[in-house]
Amino acid sequence: MKIRMLVAMSGTRNGTRWPALGETATLPDTEAARLVVSGLAEEVATAAPVETATVPPAEVTTPPAAKPPSRRRGRTGKGESAKE
Repeated sequence: MKIRMLVAMSGTRNGTRWPALGETATLPDTEAARLVVSGLAEEVATAAPVETATVPPAEVTTPPAAKPPSRRRGRTGKGESAKE
């Protein structure tokens, strides 16, 4: 876990000096959590990978062509002619 020191601590941690006031350090989660709970440090929010998305191109469709009008004359019932 990444933390930012809120106090200046003297001494060393595993042979390395503690980060100065305001500096950051990456520590094991349990150790970092203890420092945060005790008010000696604060957790630094790590930037999660930003997902980028692309908008797919708009789907363009053309309506089907209109059917041409029928050239046939209207039909009437059986045996009847259209000119009566």
